[in-house]
Amino acid sequence: MPAQDSTRTFAAGGLLRRDDGRLCLVHRPRYDDWSLPKGKVEQGETLVETAIREVQEETRCSVECGRFAGRYDYHVDADEDTASGPKAVFVWHMRLVEAHPFDPDTEVDAREWVTPAETLDQLSYQNERALIQRVLDPSV
Repeated sequence: MPAQDSTRTFAAGGLLRRDDGRLCLVHRPRYDDWSLPKGKVEQGETLVETAIREVQEETRCSVECGRFAGRYDYHVDADEDTASGPKAVFVWHMRLVEAHPFDPDTEVDAREWVTPAETLDQLSYQNERALIQRVLDPSV
């Protein structure tokens, strides 16, 4: 059995907010989960460039990137696209500039705008809920 690769995978994404305060969550059919829009860093990209690209790709929205919101870590189990090991996700506050028509695909099949408090119920992962609790007032 080969040794597992312990290299940390880096990803970036955003807390995309509309002017009414609602946050954008995406549903990924492959995992049947609701999450913040995010994705892996590509060769030659900075974390900020990755965050903007991934949020725009997954939400079909034009965005304006703001200040750094935080980071969370978790362990990834290997599958056909990803080696197992630690993963670090860096997240920025983002403002919606324009929402484009949403066409579901195999990566993201739904986009929802929810209140900060609703994100705590809808997000599938505790590490993302903890980030929301750290950086936003869920009662807003």
